[in-house]
Amino acid sequence: MRQCWYNRATLRLHFSHNLAHQTKTKGLPVTEEIITLDSFAYGGDSFGRLPDPQSETRGRAIFVPFALPGEKVRIRLTEEKRGFARGELLEVLEASPDRITPRCPHFGDCGGCHYQHLAYERQLQAKAEILRDQLQRLGKLSDPPVQPTVPSPTPWNYRNQVQFHLNAEGKLGFVSLDQRIIPITECHLPAAELLELWPQIDIETIPGLERVSLRCGSEDDRMVILESSDPEPVEMEADLPVSVIHSGPGGSLVLGGDDHITIEVLGRPFRVSADSFFQVNTAMAEKMVGHLLENLEIQPGDTGIDAYCGVGLFSAFLAPKVARLIGIEDSPEACDDFVINLDEFENVELYEAPVEEVLPTLDLHPAFLVADPPRAGLGRATLEGIQSLGPRIIAYISYDPATLGRDARFLSEMGYRLRQITPFDLFPQTYHIESLSFWERD
Repeated sequence: MRQCWYNRATLRLHFSHNLAHQTKTKGLPVTEEIITLDSFAYGGDSFGRLPDPQSETRGRAIFVPFALPGEKVRIRLTEEKRGFARGELLEVLEASPDRITPRCPHFGDCGGCHYQHLAYERQLQAKAEILRDQLQRLGKLSDPPVQPTVPSPTPWNYRNQVQFHLNAEGKLGFVSLDQRIIPITECHLPAAELLELWPQIDIETIPGLERVSLRCGSEDDRMVILESSDPEPVEMEADLPVSVIHSGPGGSLVLGGDDHITIEVLGRPFRVSADSFFQVNTAMAEKMVGHLLENLEIQPGDTGIDAYCGVGLFSAFLAPKVARLIGIEDSPEACDDFVINLDEFENVELYEAPVEEVLPTLDLHPAFLVADPPRAGLGRATLEGIQSLGPRIIAYISYDPATLGRDARFLSEMGYRLRQITPFDLFPQTYHIESLSFWERD
């Protein structure tokens, strides 16, 4: 490998247990309304309309978390804007048949989950509906070919990584909807390996220590990452078979064990360092890789680009199928992992620099481009770089339907047609929607 450096029956449900802390009224007089919700909105809320005091029609849009479409609810207004408002759910007067009992006692207070009260099959449908809506409204696509959401093999205990914040007493917790740190006694999203590790971690209050991340890989490979604003490393003793990393302003320092974990995808091991990104749902990462390979239509003589390539998750499976593959990534740690993970390939090049800077410098006409950008999406500069190269097909892995909708409009203007888009449920119980779309030139 060559490395290139580039500088949801009537039922009354009361929500006084946790939701009292849900939001603040931001100085508004206490205003309560009874409304019926219409649909899901991206971000975990349900959408409805407030009564119009000037007429018998429905007025401003209202967004309410923890309520479901079709439900008649009593709410309190917490925020009012010119065109919309937000509300706090006080009582469900008529419940949706899709509503179930949440598994976690922290649900409604902790900000990590949004759909535990919604049956899983309905979660999958809702995410496809939301994705379609974003593409229609933001992307101006009249009939986007959204496929059914690919379910996670398990809707619980799927995360290979979890990040805790620390409260003033040094207790591990998550951030609530109103930005408090809530000490957590149970969570049903981390993988079994992390559930076993987490209760064994006892951390005293340490100045500068802000977050603790846990990661797990293959064969009981586990890591604790201490994220601190203090450049001085934390002194600690670990009686657990884990690697411990101090991550501070000056970089990462190994306090014990290794500087990386190994995660296996489709039988292939990937080195993942403490500061490198990797998909949090390993089983779904496998499904996405398989879907990409089945739909990308690669030819042996092709040249392809893997933009935002990370540690090489997609590149490692693309490289054996093409004549030349170019990876682009600006994280030095991920680049180091990429080099090791793809060291066997002589037809792979890696540029360590921002994607929007590298694309305009490439003098080639790639057959395809795979892009897996962060939540912010591609953006105009990167899209202009893609346009200058003119790949026949673009495979776009998106984490945010809103930024995807924005980019979809630009892709259409550039002469690309959306052939297929499939949502993948990498994040059950949450509003997050990962998708893989294929765009072809008209």
